Amino acid sequence: MKIVNPTKAFIALVALICLTILLATHSIESEAAVGMMGMIVGYSVGNGIAARQGDDVTPIIGRKPE
Repeated sequence: MKIVNPTKAFIALVALICLTILLATHSIESEAAVGMMGMIVGYSVGNGIAARQGDDVTPIIGRKPE
């Protein structure tokens, strides 16, 4: 696998890091953090599935060029 869209990957990574920091400092409740992390991961996976089905989407992770 290869990162096809580094911008989307960077935004998702920064969001996950920020949520982890907020969770570690007890600024947000764990239920809220887990829900938001689930949405970020779901968005990332969903982009890959849509691209595989032929929809016009630039996925975060794609196949290696052969």
